[in-house]
Amino acid sequence: MQMENTYNFLKSFISFWFCTLCALSLFHLHAEETEPQAYLIYPKNGDIVSSPFKVIFGLKNFGVVPAGIDLEFAGHHHLFVNSPGIDYSKPIPADKNHLHFGKGQTETVLDLKPGEYQLQLVLGNYLHIPFNPSIESKTISIRVKGN
Repeated sequence: MQMENTYNFLKSFISFWFCTLCALSLFHLHAEETEPQAYLIYPKNGDIVSSPFKVIFGLKNFGVVPAGIDLEFAGHHHLFVNSPGIDYSKPIPADKNHLHFGKGQTETVLDLKPGEYQLQLVLGNYLHIPFNPSIESKTISIRVKGN
C-alpha cells in the first residue's frame, strides 16, 4: 500500500511540474510574440548592394501612423545611416544620418556613395521621440559597391 501511495505521489508531483514548465514556456513564447519589434526586411546584414537600392522596413506588434498623430501602440520609422548616436529622450534629429519617414512610409530608396554603412530602424512617437523602451532593429552592416 505504501509503495502504491509513493508511486501516486511521484506521478502527481512529476505531472504538476511538467504542466507548470509547459505553462511557463507558453507564457514566455506569448510574451515574446507580443513585444513590438522593428527589423529591416531588405537589405540583410552583410549584403553588398548597388546604389540606388530599396530599403524595406518591418514592424511587428505595433502600428505605423504619420508623425503628429498621437496614437497608442503606433509610431513612424526613422532610418539611421552611420549614426553617431543620439539622446533617446529627445526628438530624433533630421540630418543625413537620421532619415525621417513621417508620412508613415514603410520603405525607401537610398542612393549612397560606395563604401561601408551601418543601418538601423528606430521607431519614434508623434513628436519624433524614440519610445521607451526603444523599438529598434538590430544594426546591420552593408557595403555599397562602386559602379
